[in-house]
Amino acid sequence: MLLNAMASNHVMPSGAPPALPKADYRNAMARLGAAVNIITTDGPAGRAGFTASAVCSVTDEPPMLLVCLNRSASVYPAFTANRVLCVNVLAAGHQALSGLFGGKTPMDERFAAGRWSRKATGSPVLEDAAASFDCRVVQATSAGTHDVLFCEALAIAMGGAAQSLIYFDRRYHEIAAPPH
Repeated sequence: MLLNAMASNHVMPSGAPPALPKADYRNAMARLGAAVNIITTDGPAGRAGFTASAVCSVTDEPPMLLVCLNRSASVYPAFTANRVLCVNVLAAGHQALSGLFGGKTPMDERFAAGRWSRKATGSPVLEDAAASFDCRVVQATSAGTHDVLFCEALAIAMGGAAQSLIYFDRRYHEIAAPPH
């Protein structure tokens, strides 16, 4: 039905539709489960990291994903200046680490809570992440309050077990693949 409406190029007769209430949108988005990630960077503008669920694959040729970053975030200047980042997909048991990177915790304390290594870009790679994508930012586009960062993966690290931390209905949930 939605595709048919989009394909018909239907125009609202009185101009723009009424604004959607922010609370309604946020409540509906809470039903969209998403992987929890810690996005990190390091370079001339310093080391920084934040928790994000707005991450998704774009293409596998070249290997590219996107990350959404709020322009008002305290980490924004470091990410835009460094132009490299690592998407660390959190595994089961990483709820506390997600909270540290999602709050106002000083940067040194955030990084002290995990074990980190480095790959191609020098961005911090969480050693016990479910997976990590070490990337360079190849394009950025502004959309609303955020920048959408298009990132080419230069190196990947895979965790041991196939498990993940998901955020759904405003709570964390742990999932694991059944044994083969």
